[in-house]
Amino acid sequence: MVSKNQRKQILQLKQKKYRLKSGLFVAEGEKVVEELLSAAWECLSLFSIASHFHPQSVEIDTAIMKQLTHFKSPSPVLGVFNIPESKPLLSQKITIAVDGVSDPGNLGTIIRLCDWFGLSQLICSAKTVDCYNPKVVQASMGSIVRVECHYVADLSKTLINFNKPIYGADLEGQSLYNTPFEEEISIVFGSESHGLSEAIEKQVKKITIPNFRSGRGAESLNVATSSAIFLSEIFRSR
Repeated sequence: MVSKNQRKQILQLKQKKYRLKSGLFVAEGEKVVEELLSAAWECLSLFSIASHFHPQSVEIDTAIMKQLTHFKSPSPVLGVFNIPESKPLLSQKITIAVDGVSDPGNLGTIIRLCDWFGLSQLICSAKTVDCYNPKVVQASMGSIVRVECHYVADLSKTLINFNKPIYGADLEGQSLYNTPFEEEISIVFGSESHGLSEAIEKQVKKITIPNFRSGRGAESLNVATSSAIFLSEIFRSR
């Protein structure tokens, strides 16, 4: 059974203000929830359509899950988890930052990419979508347990303090394929609609993924796609 208070809480957690206030977030989908449980993230409540999903899970029917889900179609598993305590932000050889990325799916995919390339941190500007947004959590496919998102008030100052070259993905810039990257670097990816903020633009060396189509073609690349190409090229040369 799902109590009235549990239902209310789960639905409220769609909103960032309630996630911040309660220190809780919702995760949906077997893969994501299994990753969180395996990483020993504290689970407050767990519901499943299938029986015997987990010793802690409460079996409910599809109709009830439809009332709880944060998506158009319900997942077979939904859990309410505590947001873990933040770890210190460290300077690493490769630092990835996002500047105002607003689409949850894009941020979730970038988190997953960081995980794939062995990066344990992602620095986010204050205007970047909340990493505990249910769509971000789902798009990360569990990688959020291995990649911590650090939200900073002044992204430019944070990156400058690392004292290493800062590169920014931009349509106007030097070709990614002709750029010899230093051993230690920071790379910033801007928002889907506005690109890099003015404060960040002043600090970066602009790098672009060249368009090989002559004449009219695609105007730009999705920020998550750009991130994948950048990371692949950087790690290929190492």
